[in-house]
Amino acid sequence: MAKVIAPLPDTLSTWFASRGWAPRRHQTDMLGAAQAGRHALLVAPTGAGKTLAGFLPVLADLIDNPHEGLHTLYVSPLKALAVDVQRNLLTPIDEMDLPIRVETRTGDTPSDRKARQRVRPPQILLTTPESLSLLLSYADASLLFANLKTIIVDEVHAFATQKRGDLLALCMARLQAINPKLRRVALSATVADVDAYRAWLAPYGDIDTVETVIGEQGADPVIEILIPEGRVPWSGHSGKYAASQVMAEIGRRRTTLVFCNTRGLAELIFQELWSANDQNLPIGIHHGSLSREARRKVESAMAAGKLRALVATASLDLGVDWGDVDCVIQMGAPKGSSRLLQRIGRANHRLDCASEAILIPGNRFEYLEARAALDAVEAGERDEDDFRPGALDVLAQHIMGVACAAPFEESAMLEEVRSALPYSALTDEAFARVLSFIEGGGYALKAYDRFKRLVRDKDGMWRVTHPQFIAQHRLNAGIIVDQPVLNVRFANGRTLGTVEEGFAAQLSPNDCFFFAGTALEVVKMDTTDLIVRATSRPARIPAWGGTRMAMSTRLADRVRQFLASPDQWHRFPADVREWLEVQQARSTMPQPGQLLVETFPHEGREHLICYSFAGWNAHQSLGMLLTKRMEAQGLMPLGFVSNDYALAINSMKPVTDPKALFTPDILTEEFVDWVEQSSLLKRAFRDVAVISGLIERQHPGKRKTGRQVTFSTDLIYDVLRKYEPDHMLMDAAWADARARMTDVGRLGDLIDRAASTMLHVTLDRVSPLAVPTLIMLGREQVGTRLTEDALLLEAEGLVREAMRVD
Repeated sequence: MAKVIAPLPDTLSTWFASRGWAPRRHQTDMLGAAQAGRHALLVAPTGAGKTLAGFLPVLADLIDNPHEGLHTLYVSPLKALAVDVQRNLLTPIDEMDLPIRVETRTGDTPSDRKARQRVRPPQILLTTPESLSLLLSYADASLLFANLKTIIVDEVHAFATQKRGDLLALCMARLQAINPKLRRVALSATVADVDAYRAWLAPYGDIDTVETVIGEQGADPVIEILIPEGRVPWSGHSGKYAASQVMAEIGRRRTTLVFCNTRGLAELIFQELWSANDQNLPIGIHHGSLSREARRKVESAMAAGKLRALVATASLDLGVDWGDVDCVIQMGAPKGSSRLLQRIGRANHRLDCASEAILIPGNRFEYLEARAALDAVEAGERDEDDFRPGALDVLAQHIMGVACAAPFEESAMLEEVRSALPYSALTDEAFARVLSFIEGGGYALKAYDRFKRLVRDKDGMWRVTHPQFIAQHRLNAGIIVDQPVLNVRFANGRTLGTVEEGFAAQLSPNDCFFFAGTALEVVKMDTTDLIVRATSRPARIPAWGGTRMAMSTRLADRVRQFLASPDQWHRFPADVREWLEVQQARSTMPQPGQLLVETFPHEGREHLICYSFAGWNAHQSLGMLLTKRMEAQGLMPLGFVSNDYALAINSMKPVTDPKALFTPDILTEEFVDWVEQSSLLKRAFRDVAVISGLIERQHPGKRKTGRQVTFSTDLIYDVLRKYEPDHMLMDAAWADARARMTDVGRLGDLIDRAASTMLHVTLDRVSPLAVPTLIMLGREQVGTRLTEDALLLEAEGLVREAMRVD
C-alpha cells in the first residue's frame, strides 16, 4: 500500500479538526497513491467518504501548488450526481476560503457557460462522458487539457461494462495522449472483480500501475422484508398492495426514498402512495423522463428537507447524498445485490450509522428473490461484471470527434485506441472498417456525399471533409439513444417532460394519463408535442419501452438453492412455505443445475412451464423461438408469458417431448431468422446508426421527430441488408441485439444444458409453482392499473386447483 509522502496541508488539517474529524485510512491511502503518481481504484462502502477521498489529493495539491486552468475532471454517470457533488464539494472549499472554482458541465448547462468554460476553465470540472467527449472535439482541446492532472471516475461500476464506459475509456486514452502524466482515479462501492476494473482503468490495461485502496467497513445495513397484511400475492411485480403500509413507514421517518425499477412503476407507485396519504405528507417523484426543471425542483426540495418521501428510479440510485434520508424502500424485487446495496446506501449516509431498508416483494417468487438479495448483501456477494469488447459504433463516434479537433495520423490513432482496454484487441482490419465507414458510409453508401465525413489528405492525415460535419457531430454526439418521444406540456408552454411516441400513439383527445405525479387530459397532439391540462378524471399509467431489468445470475442461483433446500423454508412466511410444500408433494422442485419442465392441461388448453431462472429477456426470446417450433410441429401454440423465473406457453395440443424443442440448433438458423424478421434488429440498427453518426437526430435549430429518424434508419437498414449484410453497422446491430435485447448469453447457456439436465414432469393439473406465471398468461398488459387483488380474484379457481392435495 502506498505510504503518505507528506502530511495534509495545514488548511486541510485545520478544517478536519474544526469538524471533529480525522482523515480515514483509505482517504490517506488515496493521498499516498497520488503523491506516488499512481493511478488508484478505491472500493469503499457507501457513506465512507469516497468522494472526499477522491478529491482530497486534488485539494491538497491545489492548496500547495495553486493552479490556473483545468486541474481535475470528475466524471459521473448522472447529471444529478454531478450537481450533488458540486454542492457538497463547495461546502469545504467555502469553509476553507480556497480560491478554487468548481463547475458542472452536462447537457443541462447553458451554452454561454459552456463557451466560457473553454476560455476560462475552472480548476475542477464535474461532467459526464458525453460532455467530455464533446469537449475533446474542439480545436483547443489540446490546450485545454494540456495541464490536466487528474480524472476521477465516480461509480465506475455504472460505466465500465457498457457503451458509455467504452466512450469514457476512449476519452481517457485521448487525454493521456495529450498529457502522458495524467493520473486516473476510480471510485465505487460495489465492485465484484477488482482486477477487472483496475485493468479497465489503467492505460493499456496494465493493472500494476493502479493502486487498489479498500475502504473501511462500516455498520451493517438493517434490511427487512415487509410482510403484507394478509398473504403474499401470487402475482404482480409492483408491490403496490402495500401502499398503506409504506405510507405508515414514511410517516414514522424523517425522509424516505422509495425506489422503483421502471419509470412506469414510479408513476404508478406515486399515485398509490398519494391515495393512501391520509396525513397529506409532502411526497415527490423523480425519473429520467421528467423535464430538467421538474427534476431540479424536486432535488432542491429534497436537499432542503421539504419532502417526507421521494419516489425515484435509477435516476437517483448512484451516489446522491441527502443526509436526512433515514430509510430506503425498494418496491418490487431489487434484481441484484449490488443494485440493492447501492440503493440502501442512500439512507443514513454515514459509515458508522446503519443504513435502513425495507423490501416490498411483488409476488411469491419475488419474496424468494428479496430474501436471496438480503442473504447476498449479508455475505458480501456482489453481482457479476460482464466485460465485453468495445462497441464499433462508439469507436466511430469517438474518432469523428477527435477528427473535429484536428487531423490525425492513422497508426498513432490505432495505438491510442488500443490503449483503452475495451479496444485492446481491436484488429487492423476492424479499425480499417471503422475508418472506411466514417470516410464514406461503406461500400453500399459510398455514392452519397452526405456520408463522406473523413478524407485522407496528401500527407496521409485523416481530416474532416467539410465544416458542416463538425457542427453535425457536436449536435448529435451521444451514447444514450432514447426512444422517439413527444414533449408533454401545458398550453402556456410549461414542459413537464417526455413520453414515448409508442405510448402517445395510443392516446386521443380527452384521454387521461398520469405523469409527473399529476393526472393529465390530452387536449391535442402534433408531431412533437402532447398538449395537456390537469384533470381529476381517472387516468392510466404511461408505458416506456426499453430492456427490462433482469434478475442477476447470482441471485437466480440463490433462489434455486432456496427451492431445493426444504430446511431453509422455515425462514419464509407461512403462505410461501405452504406454496413450496404443496409443490413438493404435487410435482417436484427444480434442483440447482436442473431444467424443470412441467406440462399439464387447464381449462381446455395444454400448458408447458419451463423453470430456467434465466431472466425476462432470455425467456422472451426463448418464448418466441419455442412457439415457432411448436407451430411448425402442428402443436397450435396460442401464446406465452414470461418473468425472470419461468416461461409459460399454452397450446391446443400437448407437448409430449419437450427435449425436441430445446435443441442447440435453435440458436443458429431459427434464432437468426427470428431476429431478422422481428423488429429487434431494426431497433438495434437505429441505435447504432445514431451513435455512429450515420443518422443525425438534430439539425441546427430543429430536432428530427422519432418517426423521421426511424424512417431514415429503416431505409438504410433495408439497403445494407440487401447489398452489404456484413457492413460494420450491421455487425454492431447484431452485437446489440444478442447482448442487450435477447440476452443471448444466458439463453445459450439455457439451451446448452437443456438436453442433459431437463426433468420433464407430466401432471394432470396446474402445479403451485406455475401459478405466479400462469396467472398472467393472456393478461399481461404494460402500463395498466390492474391490481394484484383483481388478478387474484380472477385466479381463485386456478389457485384452488393448484393447491389441492389429493
